[in-house]
Amino acid sequence: MDKVSRQKPSPKSEQNIVYGMRPVIEAIDAGRQIDRVLLRTGLQGDLLGELKGRLREAGIPSQYVPVEKLNALTRNNHQGVVAIVSPIEYRDFEPLVQSLLDAGKSPFVVLLDHVTDVRNVGAIARTAVCAGVDALVVPKHGSAQIGADAVKSSAGALMHLPVCREDNLKTVVNVAKALGMKVVVASEKASDSYAAVDYTQPTLLLMGSEDKGVSPDLLRLADRHARIPIVGGVQSLNVSVAAALFMYEALRQRGE
Repeated sequence: MDKVSRQKPSPKSEQNIVYGMRPVIEAIDAGRQIDRVLLRTGLQGDLLGELKGRLREAGIPSQYVPVEKLNALTRNNHQGVVAIVSPIEYRDFEPLVQSLLDAGKSPFVVLLDHVTDVRNVGAIARTAVCAGVDALVVPKHGSAQIGADAVKSSAGALMHLPVCREDNLKTVVNVAKALGMKVVVASEKASDSYAAVDYTQPTLLLMGSEDKGVSPDLLRLADRHARIPIVGGVQSLNVSVAAALFMYEALRQRGE
């Protein structure tokens, strides 16, 4: 039996969960969209090696936590294993963009390079839906999880926006370029204003993390660097505010 719990002993349990060693293995085998798996500290057992092998094959992160953490997610017999199931279905980047091109559209996609604040991810997704963005790309590791908190922060927008969760962001950028997309990166060190960029053609917009910005490897791959003019004493804008300016400039240029 697939033990899916929707109890609410704590805010985190608003996300769907699968608990128990064998049910989690079966969920992985069935292709469920799992964000991460929580394992009780000191957990042992014959099935643990099999579970870890499945997690490695599927690229699903795991974390050892105190049993109290698991008990806060479900009061049922979790056997030391709880999987957090994503509330959304992820899309694959290349076929998604190709389908947009085949339909005669000029895709505009936003890639978030390790944005770790879930509220920023939610705010960006909300603006993206309002501004007609075609998709959002996030890395599998090192970024905010798209769980219940992110969906709430997006006011539900993440349920209506295609999201691609990819292993390698450099590969995503290279695929985008091969498909004819122009890669634009937001950088406070750029000489060109964000409003001087042409967004009417297929575009992949790169937005960086709150503390480090866009990674050097991605900066080197970009076709165009653009900045938002800042005249006050603060050196930079919040990433969700900056992303909103880029997205709405694109919307303006596209005549919506």
